[in-house]
Amino acid sequence: EVQLVESGGGLVQPGGSLRLSCAASGFTFSDYCMGWFRQAPGKKREGVAQIKLNTGRTYYADSVKGRFTISRDNTKNTLYLHMNSLKPEDTAMYYCAAVFFVMCTEPPDPARFNNWGQGTQVTVSS
Repeated sequence: EVQLVESGGGLVQPGGSLRLSCAASGFTFSDYCMGWFRQAPGKKREGVAQIKLNTGRTYYADSVKGRFTISRDNTKNTLYLHMNSLKPEDTAMYYCAAVFFVMCTEPPDPARFNNWGQGTQVTVSS
């Protein structure tokens, strides 16, 4: 059974940083594509960043490019999202998700991801 457990969210001031983690289990990490998605109240879920775990190829939404970095530790089966220069508009529930790598698209399509974590809240406010 695939399990994804996010952590690391919280309240941060504008300009601050956070690191989200997603502990994965129940699948062969390197066979998958993983992504970070976010959803703010009243808005659609959007793909923020994605990584193909076998090649390391990454994708970033324009809104976070240069500020967010997606990375993984294959020895710990853990996905990360390093978020810098946070803005109030980054406030959302953040989810990690996984799908077999052939299903990956750019930009990431949440409808293609069949494994989701429970989410972690990120609030950027002074």
